[in-house]
Amino acid sequence: MKIALILPYDSTYRYKSGTFNKTLRYPPITLTILAGLVPPDIEADIRIIDEGVDPLPENLEADLAGISAVTATALRAYSLADMLRKRGITVVLGGVHPTVLPDEAIQHADAVVIGFAEESWPRLLRDFKNGKLQRFYNSTETISLAHLPLPRRDLLTKESYLTLNTIMATWGCPNHCKYCSIPVARQGRYYQRPVEDVVREIKSMKGRRYIFLDPNPNEDVDYATRLYEALVPLNIKWVGLTTTKIMNNEKLLNLAVESGCFGLLLGFETISQAALCQSHKDFNSVDEYKDMVKRLHDKNISVLGCFMFGFDSDDETSFEKTFEFIKKAEIDLLRYTIFTPFPGTGVYDDFKKQGRIIEDNWELYDYEHVVFKPAKMTPEVLQKGIEWIWKETYSIKSIARRISRTKLSRWENIIYNFGFRHHAMKLNNSHCISKSRIDENV
Repeated sequence: MKIALILPYDSTYRYKSGTFNKTLRYPPITLTILAGLVPPDIEADIRIIDEGVDPLPENLEADLAGISAVTATALRAYSLADMLRKRGITVVLGGVHPTVLPDEAIQHADAVVIGFAEESWPRLLRDFKNGKLQRFYNSTETISLAHLPLPRRDLLTKESYLTLNTIMATWGCPNHCKYCSIPVARQGRYYQRPVEDVVREIKSMKGRRYIFLDPNPNEDVDYATRLYEALVPLNIKWVGLTTTKIMNNEKLLNLAVESGCFGLLLGFETISQAALCQSHKDFNSVDEYKDMVKRLHDKNISVLGCFMFGFDSDDETSFEKTFEFIKKAEIDLLRYTIFTPFPGTGVYDDFKKQGRIIEDNWELYDYEHVVFKPAKMTPEVLQKGIEWIWKETYSIKSIARRISRTKLSRWENIIYNFGFRHHAMKLNNSHCISKSRIDENV
């Protein structure tokens, strides 16, 4: 059986024309996990195609194609699916967007995987082999992450990415931030892998540096403690994502440092406490942001701070206020996004009822385009504002200031800052280019 696993492109992550270059690209861990989950009793020739780093082969040969899509890549995924089905290839759609809109996705596929695939994907493959493919595959009430096969990183092209050493210890997130699609897509479930399985996977990889992609690995303090204790003897270095909640547990934070943590991505989101409360992320405290960054710096941890614009409390002054704040906070790296009401979330439903959704082209739901009517500014002001703060943050002057004080090594600081600068300088052009030609590379 020939299986093709495909990650469609979007405007940010796209072969040659994307705004994120190699310095900001890491492998599609979902596809490598799916490849590893192919049962040993199925003789399969598996190919991974990541459109962020490679074009789709013109004459792709496959019996079955699995396509993983988020909302921003959904239209590209549907286009690929329609094209492949015309060639006689069976197509399965999965990922966040097909999970929240399965009835839409099935119009372009032979089957749709809803939710977690650890149990349903192997079952689907056996059904396909036996000629009994069903239209929908939903995960069971609970799944087990114990003893999962190792992801098939051997199917990736090492030269295409900054590193192949990406890993996940937890699935999902138990928080319910109003704008986030993770709790919806993951059906409110939160799972942890056995710590010994995580250690086994790390030992299977080469090198000493790793990226943990878990959205929220520290929610269960007991689990995070056991994980970090197990990492200490491995003598590795790692960066990862977390919420600001880790700052409330000094013991856990110190253990993370001891285990090799040297960088954290923190979703600060906004400098408006009112917006955080309205979004059900009131465990963030704006008054503590600067102290958090200083404490992390004192532990030699660099900070990638994420901020979002378009909350109902934001107006045209929010961009300059945030820019001044981040300079004083001395955050090492910054990433900005536009508030996006993703389908399936309560925000999308509310905005739809209020007539505030102005764009239903899923391709524009990429955190970079305004798809709704903001409360205190026009969509145009919001779009121009985020372009402005990206360019100001990654001007040569701002980069030089951060290089002089960051906890990152000088070389890493240059690489990441200029990687984000490449993205920032392309924003206006990418927003002016029509995004309706989703079939151009088929």
